[in-house]
Amino acid sequence: MNKAELVAAIAADTNLSKADAGRALDSALEQLATALSKGDTVQLLGFGNFSISDRAERAGRNPSTGETITIKATKAVKFTAGKALKDAVNTAG
Repeated sequence: MNKAELVAAIAADTNLSKADAGRALDSALEQLATALSKGDTVQLLGFGNFSISDRAERAGRNPSTGETITIKATKAVKFTAGKALKDAVNTAG
């Protein structure tokens, strides 16, 4: 499912126009990104948790030259699925 298909499904479920459903989805994703960029954890009961994990600086290799390089520390988004989502995926057939 891509974003357009998701917007269409939301519009059908909620009796919103596709434009309104698209704006609502964009706003939800923007708020999610804003909260995570502040270091907050976002918990959606029944769906899952979004959090930030830190990746330490580490050594790596340039694949074309074989030279050792340093890969700088970064932050990554971590998602942990909730029980309801896990159950829905495992019972879908």
